[in-house]
Amino acid sequence: MWEPVRTFAGQTFSNMWRYKLRSFLTMFGIAWGVVSLVLLGGLCDGFREGQRNNMAQIGKDIVMVWGGKTELPAPGQPAGRFIRLRQRDVEMIRQQVPSVSVVSGEVKFFGLNVNSDHNSGKFLTLGVNEHYLALRNFPLGEGRQINHEDVLQERRVAMLGAAVAEQLFPKHQPAIGSRIYLKGIPYLVVGTLTRKAQNSSYDGWDNDKVLIPDSVLLKDMPANRETRTNGLVQSIIYRPASVAEWELAQRQVRELLARNNNFDPLDDNALHMWDTVESAKQFAQIFNATEVFLSIIALITLVLGGVSVMNTMMMAVAERTNEIGLKKALGASRHRILSEFFGEGVALALLSGLGGCLFVLSLAGAVNAMPLPEMFSGIPISNRTILIVCTSLMTVAVLSALPPAWRAAAMTPVDALRFER
Repeated sequence: MWEPVRTFAGQTFSNMWRYKLRSFLTMFGIAWGVVSLVLLGGLCDGFREGQRNNMAQIGKDIVMVWGGKTELPAPGQPAGRFIRLRQRDVEMIRQQVPSVSVVSGEVKFFGLNVNSDHNSGKFLTLGVNEHYLALRNFPLGEGRQINHEDVLQERRVAMLGAAVAEQLFPKHQPAIGSRIYLKGIPYLVVGTLTRKAQNSSYDGWDNDKVLIPDSVLLKDMPANRETRTNGLVQSIIYRPASVAEWELAQRQVRELLARNNNFDPLDDNALHMWDTVESAKQFAQIFNATEVFLSIIALITLVLGGVSVMNTMMMAVAERTNEIGLKKALGASRHRILSEFFGEGVALALLSGLGGCLFVLSLAGAVNAMPLPEMFSGIPISNRTILIVCTSLMTVAVLSALPPAWRAAAMTPVDALRFER
């Protein structure tokens, strides 16, 4: 009967090809586990950063407060009373709440007719000051921002959102230095805003707004007489002194407004709050839970790759039993055999992992160089992800290479030389 030609290691050509195929599949399994672990961690970081950047389009770490309707009675006051916020509330928060760094009232006029010499439209007109501009994110495109002197001297100046400027002025006509008319009153355009991509808003898109000094809005076009006489504001916006103090700031603001407006601070419906810090923490918890779940799946894939490495090395030990016996008979120590097979197993796992790392880094670089959607910031590879991958890969490499190496080292020369495949 024909027998395959034997090689110098005592293996047949067919055995050699089977060993190469097993090695390739093993390396692919380890590489895929590394790719999965890095890729899933990077994707979660990319979506988390994209959500954070999109929320910052409104303002960084800000809280919006609106008056609500009481559900609990207060001393001398029945339930069912509407709470109206005033400018004096803003001033008291600024003076008496140290956990708040910046605060401003918000005054606005919805659906105001705005005209230029070229076109017209209805837009939200917003009264701003230096505190409000420090809270909200209104990136300047051309010209200048509205400043403290504009508010103090009640200058009739305006900044236009990107969509407003495009509608009121043709492309060949610059908006800066031109006049617009609000209720027939001329305003000088001193600045325009860059176009913003928003996925959330509480009063409309910033591209569709006209910004003027709040002192001028209250003088020229208050929403009603009570707004100017009693200093009513539609809402109050503030930023905590630090993200770590957001709960303290929220509690202190609620308690102060409860004292000023005579309602129970435990009455949740007396005030409505949108805390972007709290929202960011909730999103972070969702992304963290998702990342942990996906990372566990990727680790399982990596562990299965390690099991494949161990099986491949076990087969290698079985096929090289005579070789091991011959080496021991010629004086090779147990430690040398252990080191040889352990090194082969670790090298197989680490080379596979290195290949996976190079592939996923190239993939991340290619994705990050492409135009990205609004809610996705690419695939950032953080130091934390690299540390987790390296630690996991080394652990899997050692645990998968040690049992076959130990088995090879434990063989006796007599038993190994008598072994027949």
